[in-house]
Amino acid sequence: MEREEGPVSGRGVVGDEVDAGKLRHHGDVDVRPGMLDFAVNVQGEGPPGWLRERLVGRLGGLGRYPGEGEDRAARDVVAGRHGRGADEVLLLAGAAEGFVMLPKLASRLAAVIHPSFTEPELALREAGVAVARVVLDEPYVLDPALVPEEADLVVLGNPTNPTSVLHPAETIRALRRPGRVVVVDEAFADAVPGEPESLAGQSFPDVLVLRSLTKTWALAGLRCGYFLGPPDLLARLRHGRAHWPLGALQLEAIAATADPAAIAESQSRAQHIVADRAAMIPRLRALGIEVHEPADGPFLLIRVPDAELLRKRLAGVGVAVRRGDTFPGLGPGHLRLAVRAEAEVDRLIEALRQVGI
Repeated sequence: MEREEGPVSGRGVVGDEVDAGKLRHHGDVDVRPGMLDFAVNVQGEGPPGWLRERLVGRLGGLGRYPGEGEDRAARDVVAGRHGRGADEVLLLAGAAEGFVMLPKLASRLAAVIHPSFTEPELALREAGVAVARVVLDEPYVLDPALVPEEADLVVLGNPTNPTSVLHPAETIRALRRPGRVVVVDEAFADAVPGEPESLAGQSFPDVLVLRSLTKTWALAGLRCGYFLGPPDLLARLRHGRAHWPLGALQLEAIAATADPAAIAESQSRAQHIVADRAAMIPRLRALGIEVHEPADGPFLLIRVPDAELLRKRLAGVGVAVRRGDTFPGLGPGHLRLAVRAEAEVDRLIEALRQVGI
């Protein structure tokens, strides 16, 4: 167990103990082969056929190292997708690599908005950075005034995992202060039609936006993502990085999913998520399950009397759901469910009835 370092705002208390094991927990560890997966937010079993073909087409070139030209070409496509310059793009081996880079910003006090994905806090703590938890009460609305003024780094998700809350871009911009860097994890932004609150297309000298391709394109096993931000901050993040940090297949996937046809497809997928989520919520509520709204992400935060008991019972009948108590600010009554299509929700509802919800 670790102890809090530095001042804490929101519902945190100076001296709170931190369970690093909970920060390291991810839903994939609870999914066994053959289970119905509501624990992991990846959409589908693998990338679409056209993307597979693009990746297969690169296999013949794996005998050579990827060059700077290939990196630049992928950055050009990503930059065009967001209306930025190529020097505002840093390609990553998954968003997780971006979190591990954050300590290079040499923050004196990092404020992490919770409940949220725990990887950023874990990376900062393991590098010895003082962390202040800003824990939002339900309905998890962000108030910039809760963030300590002395925090020179603020990290948050939008939409936020696991609450599915989409913070207004105006509110996120209000976090900016002289001498402070704001990092916005937009891993699920492309699951929101039109990406209305995204800062990916806006250039600020003190804002970094992190994107992941894992979820929408089912590329969890390939590790693809990127940072968007000012060149000077990206240079600090990139400093000391190994040669050839991304392989040819990763570069191909990043470029392929940033072109106009792929963007149109991702927005179509986002519309399906909206419809599936709207259909899923009343079915859960009909069983007496409390579902947090508004919800704008590809997952739902639910509350039941004994979440751990329910999770174990569902696992016993082959259904995996994500425990919620590993997210700071949530308790033993919370679970997170991926939004799925009707046929899979049918099986979930049947399982819930079977275990006696």
